[in-house]
Amino acid sequence: MIWQQVYDPFGNMVISTLLAAVPVVVMLVSLGFLHIKAHIAAALGLAAALLVAVFAYGMPASMAGTAAMYGGFTGLLPIGWIVLNIIFLQQLAEQNGSFKVLQASLSGITDDRRLQLLLIAFCFGAFFEGAAGFGTPVAVTAGILIGLGFSPLAASGLSLIANTAPVAFGALGTPVITLAKVHGYDLMQVTAMIGRQLPFFSLIVPFWLIWAFAGRKAMMEIWPAILVTGLSFAIPQYLVSNFIGPELVDIIAAIVSMISLVVFLRFWQPKKIWTSPNLKGHETDGGDTKPAAPQVAYTRAELVRAWTPWLILTVFVFIWGLPSVKTWLNSIYAPTFPMAGLHNLIEKMPPVVVKPTKEGAVYVLGLLSATGTGILLSAIVGALVMKYKPTEIVRTFCRTFWLVRYSLMTIVLMLGLGTLTRYSGTDTTLGLAFANSGVFYPFFGTLMGWVGVAMTGSDTASNVLFGGMQRVAADQLGLSPNLMGAANSSGGVMGKMIDAQSIVVASTATRWFNHEGDILRYVFFHSLALACLVGIFVTMQAYVFPFTLMVVK
Repeated sequence: MIWQQVYDPFGNMVISTLLAAVPVVVMLVSLGFLHIKAHIAAALGLAAALLVAVFAYGMPASMAGTAAMYGGFTGLLPIGWIVLNIIFLQQLAEQNGSFKVLQASLSGITDDRRLQLLLIAFCFGAFFEGAAGFGTPVAVTAGILIGLGFSPLAASGLSLIANTAPVAFGALGTPVITLAKVHGYDLMQVTAMIGRQLPFFSLIVPFWLIWAFAGRKAMMEIWPAILVTGLSFAIPQYLVSNFIGPELVDIIAAIVSMISLVVFLRFWQPKKIWTSPNLKGHETDGGDTKPAAPQVAYTRAELVRAWTPWLILTVFVFIWGLPSVKTWLNSIYAPTFPMAGLHNLIEKMPPVVVKPTKEGAVYVLGLLSATGTGILLSAIVGALVMKYKPTEIVRTFCRTFWLVRYSLMTIVLMLGLGTLTRYSGTDTTLGLAFANSGVFYPFFGTLMGWVGVAMTGSDTASNVLFGGMQRVAADQLGLSPNLMGAANSSGGVMGKMIDAQSIVVASTATRWFNHEGDILRYVFFHSLALACLVGIFVTMQAYVFPFTLMVVK
């Protein structure tokens, strides 16, 4: 039996939109304002989504349950698998003291917390976004920052803010490639269009990041370093996206930015060193802030041993991100499981698509090709380099699993919620509400991408969800489809910092459990403000000369 999605079940778009928003509102209010634990808030949101899908949208109850279960499986693999194994590596590094050595080596570059933040959260995080995506950069950078003594809120919130501008080209260009493949965009044209939007924000985000951490005055004290960081990322991002392709945009830009900042800091240091690990105005922002480690002279061999596990991680994550490697590993073992009662039994309907289109639902157990598996192997190799015994490695892994058990449960429930909203069509109702904004569509269409990522936790998923709608709306309004397809992805990246999945990853990496609401409240303004700025920029590209010259028709 085929079930066709209905986007206005009450014949009144206002009522339908309000009902479609109920699950997200329930979860965010529970998490951000009622201070309910994350896994309980996620369960409440999922329960609300089931009720709305079945009783308001007429989705068969068995389909709704299967869709939620399908999302839960996706939450475990690949997302939960990444979180578990990156925390495992972090635990190994902390237990043998190599994190202290790592901190000392970074302090050798600079003692200034603002500059450490640029180097780790922005540059290093962008590399991991480009290589792996799917929560890896936040898990890695938040874990390193907390190890360096940053407060839990600073480590979590700032890692989320930094992980924005690179997201559209994350995981070797997966969001853009998927957008083009699923909705018929020309890959190079839409890649180039994104590359004419995001570089402006790649320049802005490092300034925004330091302002959020230390305030305007402290930001201006290091503006030369911030400018070097932003420009050395934005220029390669533009060049690679417009003249090469989407796959290596983040990796090349991140490497250039990292090298440029390190070289610049050899010749320039701020007059005043910022040593506070707390956000300005949050001097007691929760958790135990680790004091800065005293300066100790380590040998070159000790420094090499401390950095080796993270270099191994970088190599493994990069290799596991290569499409050829993923294809080979999947050829060895990647059983597929079409979800009975869901696969090809739901049809998306116009105006979201040109004609009724069946929604597939096939779970791929790509355990070997999963990024988390590469991280696990890197952690094991790193543990052997750190001279752990096999029994100690196993014990540490078991302790790590117990440590993150509630976080894994939360991720499963969050992905169940996001997947159910996709298959029930409630998220499409929200998108259509934005699509009815007429001349203001470039602005609200950008925010549609923001909502998509905030709900699904993935720029790729948001592009799958709304990419077709952006194309249809652009044609109807006489706008460039490439402009609005790119806007969906560019606006979406700013929603990455408030999606529940990323917030849980950050709280787990910093071991600031049950404080997901604090993180959400802190980053929400930054997310919405940056998304609105992207929307304004896209609107100028649509209507205002000379910005219109940047548009790929």
